[in-house]
Order: sequence, then C-alpha cells, then structure tokens
Amino acid sequence: MRVVFRSDGADASTRPVSDNEIRGDVPAASKPLRVAIAHDYLTQRGGAEKVVLSMAKAFPEAVIYTTLYDPDNTYPQFKGMDIRVSPLNRIGALRRNHRAALPLLPLAASSILIDADVVLVSSSGWAHGFRTTGSKAVYCYSPARWLYQPESYLGDAAGWKKRVALAAMTPALKAWDRRAARSCDAYFAISNAVVDRITAAYDRSSTVLPAPATIETEETPEPVASVEPWVTEGYYLCISRLLAYKNVDKIIEAFRGTDRRLVVVGRGPEADNLRRTLPDNVRMVSDLSDSQIAWLYRNCAAVVAASYEDYGLTPIEGAAYGKPAALLRWGGFLDTAIEDVTAVYFDEPEPAQIRAAVTRLETIRWDRRRIVEHVLRFSDEHFAAQLYDIVDNLASTGTRKVSP
Repeated sequence: MRVVFRSDGADASTRPVSDNEIRGDVPAASKPLRVAIAHDYLTQRGGAEKVVLSMAKAFPEAVIYTTLYDPDNTYPQFKGMDIRVSPLNRIGALRRNHRAALPLLPLAASSILIDADVVLVSSSGWAHGFRTTGSKAVYCYSPARWLYQPESYLGDAAGWKKRVALAAMTPALKAWDRRAARSCDAYFAISNAVVDRITAAYDRSSTVLPAPATIETEETPEPVASVEPWVTEGYYLCISRLLAYKNVDKIIEAFRGTDRRLVVVGRGPEADNLRRTLPDNVRMVSDLSDSQIAWLYRNCAAVVAASYEDYGLTPIEGAAYGKPAALLRWGGFLDTAIEDVTAVYFDEPEPAQIRAAVTRLETIRWDRRRIVEHVLRFSDEHFAAQLYDIVDNLASTGTRKVSP
C-alpha cells in the first residue's frame, strides 16, 4: 500500500490516503491513519531539525512531540505547527540550554505519551523513549554520544567535574536508553557508520536512509555584512555546531597565519574558547537567516568540515551551489561526497592535514555541473517516498500498545 496526499474538502487540509481508498475499497472518511513525529528537542538549528521539517512536509497533519521547544533558537518554519512538549519546557533556562537538562531528560521523555498509529522518531538520544499506543520507527543520527562516545562528545577541554558527573550517570542512563531502544519496532540509520553503532549499542539491525537536503538556491540572498568585504577576495566556509567533536578549532588553526580567509557559522559551548584567540583572517557569525546562509554558500570558494560526522549535510548544501569541499575521511562524509568529484579528503582532523587538503582542492579543476547533479540523490521527494513505505509497512503489521 502506498501513502499519498489529497485535498479533503473546503478547508483544504491534507491527510494520508491509501490506494484502497483511491480505488473505493475503503471509505475515505473511515479512520485515517494517524502519523505523529517525535524529536529529542527543538532548541537549535541543525541537520536533525531540518530532517524534522522534511518529515512534517511529508506528513503535514502530524503532531510533533518533543521534550523542549525554543522557537527563537530553532528554525522559524516550526512556528504555527502543532508542537507538544514535556513539562520540562516550562523551565526557560533549560529551553535555552538543553545540555543542562541531561539528568532530567529520561524522566521528561518517559512522561510523553503519543496516541498515534505510527510514530516517526527523529533521535540521537531521547525521543526513542517516548511512549506510544502504536508503532515506532526510529530515524537514528547516532546512539547517544554522551553514553557510547563520551570522549569525543566531551573533548579534551572538558573539566574533571563534567567527566565525573557523566561517568556517575552513565549506568542508569544506559539502562534507560537500551530499554527505550527495545520498545521500537524498526531502526533506520542516517549513514553506514551509524548502522555499526546501532548494532554495537542495541544489538539490532538497521537500514540506511540518507537524509534529505532541503535546499532552495535563492536568486537574491541577503548579504552578511561582516563577510561582504571578503567576497571579491574569496573565503572558505565552515558551518557547524560549536562542539568539541566538530573540530572547528582545528580548522581555524589550519587557516591561522595564511592568506586564506575562513567564515565559521554556528553556536555552541565552544564559541567563547574559539573567539578568545581568533585570528584576523577568520570571522565567526551565528543566528543567521536561511537567506544569509544561502549568500555565504553562493559566494564561498569551498566548504571545509573536520567533524566526526554521522551524516555530513554541509557538503551537500555547498554542492547545490556547485561548491567543492575539503572533508575528514570519516563516517557520513564518505556517504555524501565523492572524492575528486565533489570533495577532497584528509585523514585526521589536524591543522596540517586540513591545510594540505585545501591546497590540493585549489589545484583541481572542478566540474560545477557534476557537483550540482550529485545533490539530486538527496531530494525531499526521495526521502518522503521512503517514509511513506515505512509508515505503510508498520501500519499493516503494527499492534496497539503502550511502550516502553
């Protein structure tokens, strides 16, 4: 059975309709399939939040459930959607800093009950633990990094207090996390690297489902004032959350003392440390509009990323503008870029290797048309079609329950 959308009357609302309804075997008004969406927290602008927007585009009547929602710090497209939150959302400080809520998030996640036939879960830590009366399909960016990759999550700069606190909480959090994973009916991984991680953490299989790249290449994007003087001289672009494992500090060091320019876009706990010793040829900006980010992609020379990335969205976004990338040879970047066609790789996130990769990038005569064509395999339409199949399969075999 395939799920499609149709208009359902005067209010022009949409809902999933099966092939059986189209043929007339089932009355269109009888018990439409109820699909909901779950996400860890909507408190930032990142690739995971873009995936949620794509899910909502595929299922426009689905309610979105999350632990925390901060409309001022996530994508404005969420405003006006039906978003249900946990009681934790009443605490403003936690909405603005979800990491501070870590000890409370298992309780918050377990407090959410979703009454739906199928729940599409977008998660790297908490939403797979939301209870539901129907089936759960998890789109997993990674099993919780703070539990299974604590060193890369914390980074070298983390103090002993953070390390001790996390170590003390880990046994209970892992028990909750694995129990939550057992309550799910199917797992889908954002990349091949995450397939292996899901197997190691939960001892269960998963299928790779590439994330969509929702890109609209605007004709008249909005300039970023602090970067505009560099347009004629050229600059490289790094868009990333400012977390230790993203290795933005190593990229900055690779540009330090050179005549190349770098623009870093992002927010996160490493921001103050990075700004403290920022060289003159690097600009850091944050809280940009989609139009401003489009302007940065359009005018940059190339994208640079050195993160241990589960997927690797920024090189796809850059490729939509015909821009090549210099990338860490690891994880998701191996799934989303093609060596010497859309990108060059470096083997370790070290300044010398990053610098050498950028130098090599500058020697290649890039075929912009081939780079743009590469993006077509990551379309919203392709992603939505696979979601419809997932929902259909679960709806045809699912049983009502309350889990976990």
